[in-house]
Amino acid sequence: MSESKAATASAFPLEGYVFLYLLAYLPNVIITKLVTSTVHPGLGRPLTGLETLPASLIISLVLTYLFIWWSGWHKDAHGVMVLGRRIPVPTKYTLYSGFGTALVLFTVPLSFTFEGVSIPFIQLLMRGDILIIAPIVDLIFGRRVRWWSWCALVMVLAAMVITLADRGGLYLPPLAILTVVLYTVGYFVRLIVMTKVSKSGDPASVRQYFVEEKVFALPLSVAILAAISASGIGSQSGALGWGFISVWTDPVILPLLGIGFTLTIVSVFAIIILLDPRENAYCVPLERAASLVAGVGGALILAWVWGLPHPRPAELVGAAILIAAIVLLSLAPRFADRPARSARAETV
Repeated sequence: MSESKAATASAFPLEGYVFLYLLAYLPNVIITKLVTSTVHPGLGRPLTGLETLPASLIISLVLTYLFIWWSGWHKDAHGVMVLGRRIPVPTKYTLYSGFGTALVLFTVPLSFTFEGVSIPFIQLLMRGDILIIAPIVDLIFGRRVRWWSWCALVMVLAAMVITLADRGGLYLPPLAILTVVLYTVGYFVRLIVMTKVSKSGDPASVRQYFVEEKVFALPLSVAILAAISASGIGSQSGALGWGFISVWTDPVILPLLGIGFTLTIVSVFAIIILLDPRENAYCVPLERAASLVAGVGGALILAWVWGLPHPRPAELVGAAILIAAIVLLSLAPRFADRPARSARAETV
């Protein structure tokens, strides 16, 4: 299937999935930041990211497995027979992608929890790395990168530069730096595998990739989180016992259920967006910019309703540039394809 045919094969537009992704991401950001900013009655301080992440990831793991079974998506995945039941298993490539996804799964929610680091800033930093990687992956695989994708990339990078200049540099705690590095590595591995094996526009390929990646990545992400918690890196690393054990009998488990639920929804929409057959330099900025807009929107709601620190003006300027990039990515392909559609209509 050609890129143009595959891109139009679905009746539901890609931008619609991006909007649903944003709607699911917004409550995830708000709940995560509230849980790690509000004083916990039993501990006398806010919970750390490593105290909330284990439960939310385990909840997402269970919900994702239930979705895979309930939706029937597991039928499109490779599998092996165990005790008379067919169990989905990854291929070599989706196994590689699972390693990358495991890094992304725990670094994204962890990035919302660092004290003194705003959500818009950490998101701009992490998204900027990925937006540099996206066209590089396209070029490696000989995929065409359209002018609007390059333009949107420049816009997003400009937003990141503005925010960094306003902040005066990085000034991140060690665990935050590790989070950014692991996130970038994970996304690079994931994009390489996606581009090689699954950016075909075939819905069955999307379902297969999601199942094979997640059945491995989710338990691995929990294991990696446990290893980091026990490693002694950063001030939050001693939270292993509470985050994996005590949290299940604490009232905070209710908002953590919300985090795990929204994380599961976000992961479904994200795979649909990223596996669209168009170039990574188109799909990745669209998905990353939507997550940034959700982060900035969540930060504004947290400031207005709960009195948390308000985003800096430069961060809001960066968000506005990102919104403009989304509009460009949404409209430019439609105007560019209009002459081709008109020509096809005349030949009918």
